[in-house]
Amino acid sequence: MKVEIWSDIMCPFCYIGKRKFEAGLAEFAHADAVEVQWHSFELDPNMQHTPGQTIHELLAERKGVSVAQGKQMNDHMAGIAAEVGLQYDFDRVIPTNTFLAHRFLHLAAAQGKGNEAEERVFAAYFTEGKDVGDLDTLAQLGADLGLDAAEVKATLQTDAYAQQVRYDEYQAQQINVRGVPYFVFDDKYAVSGAQPAELFQEVLEKVWEENHPAPTLVAGQDGAACDVDGNC
Repeated sequence: MKVEIWSDIMCPFCYIGKRKFEAGLAEFAHADAVEVQWHSFELDPNMQHTPGQTIHELLAERKGVSVAQGKQMNDHMAGIAAEVGLQYDFDRVIPTNTFLAHRFLHLAAAQGKGNEAEERVFAAYFTEGKDVGDLDTLAQLGADLGLDAAEVKATLQTDAYAQQVRYDEYQAQQINVRGVPYFVFDDKYAVSGAQPAELFQEVLEKVWEENHPAPTLVAGQDGAACDVDGNC
C-alpha cells in the first residue's frame, strides 16, 4: 500500500499531521507493507527571508494583527503540537523560502532517507531554530542523516531535483490540493489536514481490506468450508 503525503516544511500542521499519521500507522496490523512517499508543496513560493524578522512579526503582518497577537497565535499552535509530543519553539523559528529544502528532501529520498529527512528538517525548523533555506545548514542536516555533506552541498548548488519539486506541485494542482498536509492512500482515498490518529488507522484498514478481500467460501460435500478454488 502506498501513502503519498504533500506537505511544506513551514506548515505547523504538517509536522503535527505527520505525528498523528505515524500514531495511526503504529496501530495498523500491516504497517510493514505501507510505503510512504513525501511530496513537495510550497505554501508561499514567493516567500523571501528577511534577516532579523521573527515568525511572530511575519504572522502579524500577514494576519493584520499586532506582533503580540501573532505571538499568542503561535503559542496556541505550540500547545497543539505539544499534545502529540512536539516542542515548537516559535521564538527561534527563522522564516524562509522552502524551495531549497524541498530539493534537499528529494535528494535524501533518492538515497533512501526520505522519511528520516522529513523528520530532520521539520525538527530543524520548528524546534532548533535552523535556517532551512541555507545551503550549509542543509548540508549539515544531510550529514546528520549519514549523507556526505560536501556531496549534498555540491548537488544543491546545481538545479538538481528542482524539476521533481515542480512536478510534485503540478500533481497537487491536478488533484486539487488546496491545503496541507494532504494524504492520498493508494490513489483511492484522500485525507486533508492533521486528522486524529484513529481516522488514519481507519482509512489504512479500509484500503487494506479493499485490496485484500476475504476469500469467498462455498459449502463442501461434507459440509466443510471450501474456497472458490475448491480448496477444502
